[in-house]
Amino acid sequence: MRDRLFRSVLNHPVWVLLLSLIFVFSAAYGAKNLVFKSDYRVFFSEENPQLTAFESMQKIYSKSDNVAFIISPENGEVFTPETLAAIQEITTEAWQVPYSTRVDSITNYQHTWSEEDDMIVEDLVLDPGTLTPEDMPRLKQIALSEPLLVNKLISARAHVTVVNITVQLPGENPVVEVPQVVQKVRQMRDDFSSAHPNLQVHLSGMVMMNNSFAEASINDNATLVPLMFLVVIIGMMLLLRAFSGTFATLLVIIFSIVSTMGLAGWSGFFLTGPSSSAPIMVLTLAVADCIHILTTMFYEMRQGVDKRKAIEDSLRINLQPIFLTSATTAIGFLSLNFSDSPPFRDLGNMVAAGVMLAFLFSVTLFPALLRILPIRVKQESDVERNDLMHRLSEFVISKRRALLPGMSLLMVAVILLLPMNQLNDDFVKYFDQSVPFRQATDYMQDNLSGMTTMEISVDAGEASGINTPTFLKTLGDLTDWLRAQPETDHVNSLSDIIKRLNKNMHSDDPEYYRLPEDRELSAQYLLLYEMSLPYGLDLNNQLNVDKSSTRVIATFNNLTSTEQLELEARIYQWFSDNAPQYQAQIASPSLMFAHIGQRNIYSMLIGTALALVLISVLLGFALRSVRFGFISLIPNLAPAAMGFGAWYLIDGQVGLALSVVAGMTLGIVVDDTVHFLSKYLHARRERGKDPREAVGYAFASVGRALWITTFVLVAGFLVLAQSSFKVNADMGLLTGLTILIALIVDFLFLPPLLMKLDKHSKPAHQPENQPLPTQTVTDSKGENNDTVNQTA
Repeated sequence: MRDRLFRSVLNHPVWVLLLSLIFVFSAAYGAKNLVFKSDYRVFFSEENPQLTAFESMQKIYSKSDNVAFIISPENGEVFTPETLAAIQEITTEAWQVPYSTRVDSITNYQHTWSEEDDMIVEDLVLDPGTLTPEDMPRLKQIALSEPLLVNKLISARAHVTVVNITVQLPGENPVVEVPQVVQKVRQMRDDFSSAHPNLQVHLSGMVMMNNSFAEASINDNATLVPLMFLVVIIGMMLLLRAFSGTFATLLVIIFSIVSTMGLAGWSGFFLTGPSSSAPIMVLTLAVADCIHILTTMFYEMRQGVDKRKAIEDSLRINLQPIFLTSATTAIGFLSLNFSDSPPFRDLGNMVAAGVMLAFLFSVTLFPALLRILPIRVKQESDVERNDLMHRLSEFVISKRRALLPGMSLLMVAVILLLPMNQLNDDFVKYFDQSVPFRQATDYMQDNLSGMTTMEISVDAGEASGINTPTFLKTLGDLTDWLRAQPETDHVNSLSDIIKRLNKNMHSDDPEYYRLPEDRELSAQYLLLYEMSLPYGLDLNNQLNVDKSSTRVIATFNNLTSTEQLELEARIYQWFSDNAPQYQAQIASPSLMFAHIGQRNIYSMLIGTALALVLISVLLGFALRSVRFGFISLIPNLAPAAMGFGAWYLIDGQVGLALSVVAGMTLGIVVDDTVHFLSKYLHARRERGKDPREAVGYAFASVGRALWITTFVLVAGFLVLAQSSFKVNADMGLLTGLTILIALIVDFLFLPPLLMKLDKHSKPAHQPENQPLPTQTVTDSKGENNDTVNQTA
């Protein structure tokens, strides 16, 4: 069956190429269905409890998605007639932003005061054309004495202000809705900056973050994918020195990527920040299969075998090992289905499909292309044994008694660093500092407030229950407690409004800036105030319909996930200690990210364990030895643990992205172990060599191919590490580091371990007095050359 397939491919290469093209074009047509979803909610499944809580809160109160214009005058003073006029101008225009439902700024802040027996409610700045410098101290004093404004819409030094636009996206077509908003606000920013060059403007907010997910991924694919292609071309040309082989490999890569993305479109997948890195990963992993086939083919052609026979022999020799390595890699990526975050599940499924498609193209399309393309290889009768792999094998064999304990101590030392990593995440830092959203958010953090928020819904348990003195006192105590926390920048609470109204209704007497003790009085104040508010500035963002609950919004410094979870626990503990009679619910996008990072780690531990079991069973069958299957577990598991240990020295924080790396790399690092062990066992079982000779044989026959494929894999993931989307960048860097560590472990630890544990077993056959394969064999990949020599 196998040989018949290979003969058919080589006898009809044109037909194979045509059928491949038909398949690829059919699959690629599905790419039209691929859309990029930039909403941060895509990171959470529908069953996610934090998303469920947040969505239910959004239904009770108004939506909290927003765009923030951060405005800072060059002279460092917001309260000038010119600056206030400009702020009112952009406040008015902001109502034209698509899907806007509310605009808040210092100019339209609903200032209240008493005039005899009347309470006046009006914009803080009514007509900027009538303002004079003499009006500025009064307006500044009003703004800086209002807790609802300070550190939310105006900085404590009055040098930075914010115009906040609340948008309510329909959610019917997120691909169009978010860009519509972003296009409008960017146009507003540009026009505003041109008209007021003395005012610096930054754009932040959840809508801008959503858009940054899409833009970062699009920019990465426009730059990193071509860069990776360039790395592959240069690397293969330098290492293999074969233009036709490089060209055929590139076609296999392109076909694999196009088919993967097209089938993803047919399957209903959509692109997100993490899943958009699938093309780079497929590109990187698809190269290895072709290198296996090419290097063996080149070796045989150098020995005088004609091209067709060399291709056929290479396919026969490589089919099992590249299928095995492709399958283990796919299993590793399929373990991402245990992730709590849908984009990582999609990434795992897409790359797993891409790896298996690359395998199919490698054993069909690739040999057909090699059959058609002209390939010239210089024949060699003998080659030098004094190359890098020969010297390395001699070093490992001679120093085995020192290498085994030395590498063991080094591995244990690095692994001991693993628990020192902190399970932390900061969703603002998902973008590097070259991304405008990150720059704007950092600027806002440094000068005004952070983006970390917690929305606390407090339920009084009865209609109009928010007006009861007991509830208002609890609300006031909560507000004061939150403001006393070291992380807090701002608290938006109904209790502040009620206090101000109570003072207004008592002729602005400061003594009455307190909560009223009469329920009916509170209800009357609130009703009078609500009736005086203009359209779009009502209290629907704080009160539910029957006034049985209210929402307190607390803004904090940009906290890490650990800090947020600790703060959330403190808030719930406050309610338990001080207000157990009221039901409280806490939710926010930042809190959702804080929870999912930690939960994802635990779910991925299950996925990785299952992948390990499946891969171990597969290796046990492939190696035909339970004992060597268990031995292989050490070099298979150690690299991921060492990678996370080394990560402590690089960054020290493990978040959502890195929680999937162990599962991803497990299937990849197995490849090196499989190739080395299969060569070692072949030498022991079929050639009757002792352990030291078998190790030398494995180095000679597979060593060079292993470091070539490792070079390509590490280069590919290091290219991904240049992503401006930190989730992908960290994932690429740690994966590349883990793959490199795997090669070091397989070269310096596994051989001494084999020589130590296998020294008492007897070979299946007596030595055949056959010399070790010459170093030309190292031009081939792994077990390929075993069979070549065995056949010879």
